[in-house]
Amino acid sequence: MNSDNILVQASGLRKSFGNVHAVKGVDLNIAAGEIYGLVGSDGAGKTTTMRLLVGALLPTNGEATICGYSVKKQVEQARSQVGYLSQRFSLYEDLTVLENIRFFAEMRGLKPDEWLPRSLEILEFVGLAKFQNRRAGQLSGGMKQKLGLASALVTRPRVLLLDEPTTGVDPVTRQDFWQLIIQLVSAQDSGVSVIISTPYMDEAARCHRIGFMQKGEISVEGTPGHLRNLLNQRILELRGHPLPLLKSISAQTAQVEDVRAFGDCLHLRVKTGQSEAVIKDLEQAIPVGGGNFLGARPIASSLEDVFIYLSEREHEPA
Repeated sequence: MNSDNILVQASGLRKSFGNVHAVKGVDLNIAAGEIYGLVGSDGAGKTTTMRLLVGALLPTNGEATICGYSVKKQVEQARSQVGYLSQRFSLYEDLTVLENIRFFAEMRGLKPDEWLPRSLEILEFVGLAKFQNRRAGQLSGGMKQKLGLASALVTRPRVLLLDEPTTGVDPVTRQDFWQLIIQLVSAQDSGVSVIISTPYMDEAARCHRIGFMQKGEISVEGTPGHLRNLLNQRILELRGHPLPLLKSISAQTAQVEDVRAFGDCLHLRVKTGQSEAVIKDLEQAIPVGGGNFLGARPIASSLEDVFIYLSEREHEPA
């Protein structure tokens, strides 16, 4: 990764609230044109990390820079490079869509001859141009999220921080939102980087890299493919019926670490190198137990499989 192209850097970033260590030594290097996903269970430190990067919180230790500006020493210059959409984006519901964007634009120092054409351009981009005179309180949840994105983009930030922006919106709106993000970073000479936290693994799969946070630390980092390879040849797809019986028998089988229902089948996580042995055991054990064994085979692990695996490691005793 070219150091000249790095827009977000963090080194040893820490934040404590009394005896609670919310962020413990986070390191980040995120390039222009990159979508970086932060995933992890609730309380892992994702939101606190975002707030440290935007300068809403001061770190207990460590350093962060945005586009070369120190978040600690040059906070206003750093913030001028950032568009931030929090989990609970605060709209002024009595103001119209355009008035909301104007408010955020003028707070960032944009003059009318700057914010108005830029606002109209952004509203067209996010699909809200037809609703610019509608009061924000009359918008659907998905449209409110798009307005939040528009407000974050009005100052042409080089870094976009999105904290679970699609939580609670319908699948179609999630798809539309992600298309906007992909278009944004794919635009020629855009030079934008995006850090997004998400609880949805299908969204994490769209990121160029993912950082899995546990107990305030990024424990694993890599491309979606790299993370899926953590469980290479360790996931079996088991088909048969009834599923509750198959799940019970599988969970009692030696070398099976975890069993989860995925649609009309089961996903089994087995110990390394034990796939064939487990299949043979189940082929015999399921009919003996009164179930119907239709087949089992190794499959590529999903990010959901990896997330469950890493989450379980988080709760293992030290």
